[in-house]
Amino acid sequence: MPPQAIYLSVPESVRPARRYVREAAAYQEPSIPDDALDTLELLASELVTNAVRYGQEPGDSLKVTVEASPGRCRVEVHDTRRRQPRARPVSNERARGRGLHLVQALAAQWGVVERSFGKVVWVVVTW
Repeated sequence: MPPQAIYLSVPESVRPARRYVREAAAYQEPSIPDDALDTLELLASELVTNAVRYGQEPGDSLKVTVEASPGRCRVEVHDTRRRQPRARPVSNERARGRGLHLVQALAAQWGVVERSFGKVVWVVVTW
């Protein structure tokens, strides 16, 4: 089972989750380049933010897992809602709604897996 961390579904959890992803990936794969770690941090921030905003009820928790190996790292964010993430059309009139566009642009792969009590949104970064 890959390493995991549990966080409350509150905006204040985004920063420690992002830091956890960076540290867990670097620990598991010491040769991971800094630019890949930066990308993993950014993608983790987007996925956890989406889980807090759209995938949870107040007081729920979410789980973050990290699995790194030579040349790749997979990050998963588990939440309690089955609502699928969707990319909004790009607009200069909104301050939000660009997260999945970043995920699509930066991840080698990404996807969603339904589970009994919610979903898992995952990304893979390669180098």
